[in-house]
Amino acid sequence: MSSSSKNQSKEQLTKLALGAIGVVFGDIGTSPLYALKEVFLSGLTIDEPHVLGALSLVFWTITLVVTIKYAIFIMRADNKGEGGIMALIALALQGSKDNPERMRFIITTGLIGAVLFYGDSIITPAISVLSAVEGLQTIAPSLERYVLPITITVLGGLFVIQAKGSGKMGKLFAPIMCVWFVLLAILGVVNIIKVPDVLFAINPIYGAQLLAESGWHGFLIMGAVVLTITGAEALYADMGHFGLKPIRYAWFGLVFPALLLNYFGQGALLISNPEAIQNPFYLLAPTWALYPLLILSTLATVIASQAVISGAFSMTRQAIQLGYCPRMTILHTSGEEIGQVYVPAINWLLMVSVFILVLSFKSSTALASAYGLAVTITMVSTTLLAFIVIQELWKWNKFKSIAFLSVFLTIDGTFIFANSLKIHTGGWLPLMVGAILFLILTTWIKGRALLSSYMDERRMLFEEFEEKQKDKLVNVPGTAIYLTRSLHGVPQVMMQNLSHNHVIHEHIIVLSIVTTNEPFVEEEKRLKIRVFGKNQGFYRVKLYYGFKESADVRRALELCIQEGMDIDPKATSFFIGSEQISFRNKSSMPKWRRPLFRYLFHNSSSAIEFFKIPVNQIMELGIRIEL
Repeated sequence: MSSSSKNQSKEQLTKLALGAIGVVFGDIGTSPLYALKEVFLSGLTIDEPHVLGALSLVFWTITLVVTIKYAIFIMRADNKGEGGIMALIALALQGSKDNPERMRFIITTGLIGAVLFYGDSIITPAISVLSAVEGLQTIAPSLERYVLPITITVLGGLFVIQAKGSGKMGKLFAPIMCVWFVLLAILGVVNIIKVPDVLFAINPIYGAQLLAESGWHGFLIMGAVVLTITGAEALYADMGHFGLKPIRYAWFGLVFPALLLNYFGQGALLISNPEAIQNPFYLLAPTWALYPLLILSTLATVIASQAVISGAFSMTRQAIQLGYCPRMTILHTSGEEIGQVYVPAINWLLMVSVFILVLSFKSSTALASAYGLAVTITMVSTTLLAFIVIQELWKWNKFKSIAFLSVFLTIDGTFIFANSLKIHTGGWLPLMVGAILFLILTTWIKGRALLSSYMDERRMLFEEFEEKQKDKLVNVPGTAIYLTRSLHGVPQVMMQNLSHNHVIHEHIIVLSIVTTNEPFVEEEKRLKIRVFGKNQGFYRVKLYYGFKESADVRRALELCIQEGMDIDPKATSFFIGSEQISFRNKSSMPKWRRPLFRYLFHNSSSAIEFFKIPVNQIMELGIRIEL
């Protein structure tokens, strides 16, 4: 490789690493605002042995979970460069196609992790921005009454601007977060110099002694320590945007050392001044720097919240594409970045939920009791799915794969138990959100499976259909495109049309849109065409898209023409079935789920808009389906 190309690759790597700092690490990067304070507010005495013990637990938690589990192991499980729980589900399913029970386990485990991510998406903006604005209480106690109004105003503005996209604002993320992490390191170093003995906390013996001394109370401590790793999933989830190397470079080169230095700096401050526990983060700084630090902290928490909100949009889109969620209106906010999407329904639901949280809990300390449980259960889901990938796709030997599972499940299990002690004080909240969403998604999946079975039972082969109808239909010019979920046989909407209108178009295309278990599909593999009938005018077309792509029927027409099909787009009619769902008394769908599925099915967004079908060329036909 030439020196110029090496320089170019280094320059590109640096640019991506800086971008990752601005997007990936916002959540975990703002944890110093509240995490260590909550560890001591769990009932820990503030003296040197306990501070060293707490810092030791923080150091080894971040090292084992974020650095070793995610940065070194989990991030290797990429699905063609993509990461995140949905990509991991799709990857795990690739190695389990012949095992229905394992497939059910994979989908269930993945969905549990996914729905709890939404619970985290509600709490993260609330606790992050609230903890930053609470700096006002430290700077000027008389301004305490303005904390909640300012927090609501900042969060409201953040949700309102989502429709405009985060692209322009995103260009500011990297420099602001770079300044933030450098400042975290500087504040930490300044205080470590005053009490250098705090560095002895790297020794794991201090953490072990603290837990041994605390007994059952140690679980409360661990329930607060987990706040230091909220946002770890983002390393994996955002891998598709930046790549493996840039995220690792950003983590090891700046974020990891900056976080550790700041936590150790807060520990040094508490050793010398235990009263600083009221807000150890802000009290790291000299008095003259408090207002600028307040402004920077608020900006950093807004960026962290933006990353979580964007993650919720992205996950929703992937879940829809994979068939785990009803269709919703999805708007693309950038012509350059395919990943930048806006989902109005999710945005406003998140906003209302965040407002309710802020106004109900009123402080970051109260919200901390609700934080952590959703994160740790999501981590367990990731560990279990990664174990399946390790066994089925990477082909690790049994000893290595079980060792991986045992070590990280033990860590995750400890954190889950520790956080379960907070259920009655707020931990119930993400569990309730997750349970409701899990009910919705599993009802949708079961209903879709019943619908597919109904279609398969009533399907008719093309050859059989052509033989029955050849003398009963009148031929008309033009092309008819029938959009169908079914991958085999004649679709219901086509039989409905021909049985009522008794006309058949010169060219017939039965079009199915298939979402694969890969994030993207190469353009040459996008289209599959099969010809039926003696007159060569009957086509079965399958259009393949990855779960991170948006289907476009207009593009399908262009590809068909390129393949030599005689189609005039202006003389083309699209036929879509407008299904009306009802249930038999003996339906396998439980009675309590039936109204929910009907509501979801009839209120999902139109296929016309979702698949970008030309509106003035559509004919919708009512089809009654009894499941």
